[in-house]
Amino acid sequence: MSTNISFKHINKLAIPALISGVSEPILSLTDAAIVGNIQLNATESLAAVGIVTTFISMLIWVLGQTRSAISSIVSQYVGANKLDKIKNLPAQAIFIITSLSLFIILGTYPIAKQIFELYNASDLILDYSVVYYKIRVLGFPFTLFTIAIFGAFRGLQNTFHPMIIAIIGAASNIVLDIILVYGIEGYLPAMNIKGAAYASVIAQILMAGFSAYFLLKKTSIPLKPSFPFNPEIKRFVLMILNLFVRTIALNVTLYFASAYATKYGAEYIAAYTIAINLWFLGAFIVDGYASAGNILSGKLFGAKAYKTLIVLSNKLIKYGVIIGIVLGIVGGIFYYPIGRIFTKDPEVLKVFYNIFWIVLVMQPFCTLAFIFDGIFKGLGKMKYLRNVLLFSTFIIFIPILFWLDNSGYKLHGIFIAITFWIIARGIPLIIKFRKIFMPLAQNN
Repeated sequence: MSTNISFKHINKLAIPALISGVSEPILSLTDAAIVGNIQLNATESLAAVGIVTTFISMLIWVLGQTRSAISSIVSQYVGANKLDKIKNLPAQAIFIITSLSLFIILGTYPIAKQIFELYNASDLILDYSVVYYKIRVLGFPFTLFTIAIFGAFRGLQNTFHPMIIAIIGAASNIVLDIILVYGIEGYLPAMNIKGAAYASVIAQILMAGFSAYFLLKKTSIPLKPSFPFNPEIKRFVLMILNLFVRTIALNVTLYFASAYATKYGAEYIAAYTIAINLWFLGAFIVDGYASAGNILSGKLFGAKAYKTLIVLSNKLIKYGVIIGIVLGIVGGIFYYPIGRIFTKDPEVLKVFYNIFWIVLVMQPFCTLAFIFDGIFKGLGKMKYLRNVLLFSTFIIFIPILFWLDNSGYKLHGIFIAITFWIIARGIPLIIKFRKIFMPLAQNN
């Protein structure tokens, strides 16, 4: 089966994936921007949003790996022209993952206070974190449902419908944030941080509804789970387990970064919240090209088109470096206005401006790491992804963070450690990819 890897076709997949990928960070960034400008305890509210967003992101990344696993298997079967053999797999995967999400809600809801105490939250920040989480987590099953359907669409080489769904979710969240957080004088009282949480949940429900509609109307894949399990469910579960361990390692990084920022004081965690959410935004922008790599590499691998796979990787390296440089330049041009979007607190802005340049400098390294993450997920090489993340987190990030923290670098130390963590993620993936597929391409 012929696969088009022209610049036009890559962008046809990447740009819609980029737009759909930024929906989650836009939900969090919108909450941060709106909450950071409320009249009552804005800094404490912003800090709470940052802490909860870190934890929610951990949950989503742990269980949201279904998208990569479903996409990998479906795209490989599309490449091999055997899609009929796994049509019932996505519904089974969705059933498993949404069931698990309900258990997580039941397990974390009663101990929300203890969870955020682990992030060094206290006093008003802790109270706001608990309030925000207990509402926001109700959207968790709907988010996982949507992510899994996005995986099915990606496997089918379709990023257009996920983009439409994501636009609906992001737009509704922005409108609802403004209405519910600030209120409408004479009609609806300002709900402050609670309003931001409700806005996110409603947006997540809308996205889930539209996801179900488009999957049923635009594809032949059913949503009703049928049994017995598909033979590929075993490979799916193994992928998920490897990605689960990998994501735990990833979230160890985010936990330590968030906990240390919180330890330094309210203005530090508020500045960290702004910077890390902008980092997430950059990551999800690049994720469009990572998704194209995921989608196309899975199909090419299924078709055993190894020479084309090498050409694809070279093109994505070039595009990724260019995107990373552009992101850094744009961030540099709007350096000061970006900070003022999220807060007017001079102490928070001072801390943010001192470290935001590190986020911008690391962007080209991020793009390479994320694009090859996507390629390896498309290939189904989840075990190697797991091992790379364990190495970069426990051998690189944590020792550097501890050393720089003891040296008094505070947020500078956190973001320098993240930069080395990113480099340690990207380089091994590039080396391993070329080691595996260069010989296969020569014999192809």
